[in-house]
Amino acid sequence: MSLRIAFAASPAPIAQAAKAGLTRRYGDHAEDGADVIVALGGDGFMLSTLHRTQDLAAPVYGMNRGTVGFLMNEYSEHGLEERLEQAQEEVINPLSMLATTQDGQSHRALAINEVSLLRAGPQAARLRISVDGKVRMSELVCDGALVATPAGSTAYNYSAHGPILPIGSDVLALTAMAAFRPRRWRGALLPKTAEVTFEVLDPDKRPVMAEADARAVRNVVQVDIKSEPSIAHRVLFDPGHGLEERLIREQFV
Repeated sequence: MSLRIAFAASPAPIAQAAKAGLTRRYGDHAEDGADVIVALGGDGFMLSTLHRTQDLAAPVYGMNRGTVGFLMNEYSEHGLEERLEQAQEEVINPLSMLATTQDGQSHRALAINEVSLLRAGPQAARLRISVDGKVRMSELVCDGALVATPAGSTAYNYSAHGPILPIGSDVLALTAMAAFRPRRWRGALLPKTAEVTFEVLDPDKRPVMAEADARAVRNVVQVDIKSEPSIAHRVLFDPGHGLEERLIREQFV
């Protein structure tokens, strides 16, 4: 019996052309009735597809029609059904962000890669960091800070000199960006069960914005972050090219 494949493509012409060719060859099913969803684009499109389809049963298999493509497999029109049948599954739990703004409103979002806080004005941010309700750093002066999952540890976190986390580890990375005080503080490794709270000190003079996988909330005064084990994103990779291998390979470039 043939797999029921649903194709999703980014607006980029190269991704749209790939979808047209694959659809002619394999057909195109509705996502809510598919055995697997094939996402065509880059990592940003893959993240948006995972968020959009998180309530569906089908896993997502990405093929790179973008730039970096860390979460994607190599693109080919040939032998797709065989590749999907042999693919290895990785399960990713996202982070949950609850951001409270100066006007008292609460904003919730999920992040597969990271939740980041960034200064939104000319002056550095001043943050207080608590872990599981206990203040661990009374003041961090920095351009920003983030909490990253293992899946996101090679993205923004790595660019900010944070550690790469093995995909199977029950660990989160808390990483500072351009820390001024404490000087050169890089961050901490936390258990996956940890709940992290950032309080923004002096938000009128030093405004801060929060982002969960590029979904932004401005003028935050507090951001609460925790892993969300009730949500499991199922991502498929070609054998020998899963996240575990990619994370190891990234460290030996």
